Amino acid sequence: MHVKILGSGAGGGFPQWNCACQNCRAQRAGTFSGKPRTQLQVALSADGQSWVLLNASPDIRFQINQTPELYPGGGNRGTPISSVVLTSAELDQILGLLVLREFQPFRVYATRSVLKILREDNSLFAVLNRVSDQVSWIEIAAGGIFSIQGSASGSGALHFRPVSVEPHFPTYVSEKRCSELCEHEATLGLIVEDDLNERLAYFPSIPRIDDSLLKQLASAKVILVDGTFWSDDELIQVRGEGPTARQIGHVPMSGEDGSLQQLRGLAAEKKIFVHINNTNPVLNESSDEFRQVREAGWEVAEDGWGLTL
Repeated sequence: MHVKILGSGAGGGFPQWNCACQNCRAQRAGTFSGKPRTQLQVALSADGQSWVLLNASPDIRFQINQTPELYPGGGNRGTPISSVVLTSAELDQILGLLVLREFQPFRVYATRSVLKILREDNSLFAVLNRVSDQVSWIEIAAGGIFSIQGSASGSGALHFRPVSVEPHFPTYVSEKRCSELCEHEATLGLIVEDDLNERLAYFPSIPRIDDSLLKQLASAKVILVDGTFWSDDELIQVRGEGPTARQIGHVPMSGEDGSLQQLRGLAAEKKIFVHINNTNPVLNESSDEFRQVREAGWEVAEDGWGLTL
């Protein structure tokens, strides 16, 4: 399995366009000991030829143009991107679909509830079906398994097992509409396996860590997991007000009940934090927080990283 981390930041990227926190100011001034990030985007391939996007970030056009493996090839138009797997209807994970509107055939996999939000509630996404055979919308279910074939028959496939992790839909979805949807279809993590039984866990949003999640993660050789915030009150420290990390669905890294402590027993070959918020001190590679993450055997994802399982 080939893995490309095209973007590693949380919503808004780093530096965030309207943020003047210490991290963002230092990054703009050129005095920051760390790298900028675009918004989280991961691509997978069974054969290195046909690629599957995990969600579609608002930065997807830039990210594709920074990734030779995703360049079009042969003829005037085309793409090695065959499919997009959506883990939620959050704007940071769906807006890139509108960038991919250039009459290019591909498949979108999502739960029934997410498909209803996109196709029934938001007319903008009709731009993806202006001609016949443009985008195919395929329903998936938490707990089920679906497979996406490589570029040609016999070239291998990726097998996806969606895992329900969060019962809350995005805030732009009305309460009435939410009551009509299935809460277990709101947000997914993914266990992805190739034909050689190499396994990747992708959980960019973790509202809680329990025995069930630990069991899912323990089976993976590579883990890409929620690293949005360092501390539970991080936004409050920066803004003087706001929600805690847990209130918006993210277990922070630090503390006795943080992810570094609760995930300490995992023996994966690669353990990588993704979806790093612009306020997170681990972005600063000279910080004590970054050192703690590295000493615990974890890595902080950067844009452009590539892995092969």
